[in-house]
Amino acid sequence: MKKISIKAAARAEYGKKAAKAFRREGLVPCVIYGGGENVAFAVDVKSLKQLIYTPNSYIVEIDMDGKIEKAVLREVQFHPVREQILHIDFYRVQEGKPVSIAVPVRLTGNAEGVKIGGKLALSARKLVVKGLVENLPDELVVDVTPLKVGQTIFVGDLQYEGLQFVSPATQAVCAVRVTRASRGAAAE
Repeated sequence: MKKISIKAAARAEYGKKAAKAFRREGLVPCVIYGGGENVAFAVDVKSLKQLIYTPNSYIVEIDMDGKIEKAVLREVQFHPVREQILHIDFYRVQEGKPVSIAVPVRLTGNAEGVKIGGKLALSARKLVVKGLVENLPDELVVDVTPLKVGQTIFVGDLQYEGLQFVSPATQAVCAVRVTRASRGAAAE
């Protein structure tokens, strides 16, 4: 899994008033929890761009006053109008304990149904998986070559070594939809 480093400064003040003061300075209030004590800190908004505005998932290394904590992004809160980042929650990664994270899906191959005029539709851009940090992939690669018109690949159909799916087994990942061209080809 890809890693990204972020510099952070511990914060002692809590509450609405303190959070607003941090945001005025161009900082985002954050918290890291899980596996011990909760730690509140603040991060520069500019350093979060490549973490938040990307389809990729990362293991985040938070450098807080020389002490490095490994974590995964759990939740981001945005302002409803300005789309400014208000608050971020991180979940601490512990050695030997599994972690849940949303991993992007990448489709490979040329589906049989697409060759005769069907349309390939990706239903889930990311799937939530659980596993040890060492086993987490950068992306879940799904081969769509055997799909015919009207067929769907579900989460329950996928298996990866060392990973357990948190997403429901009945969730559709991708499908080949029926089109006018595929109906005509089927009639012939």
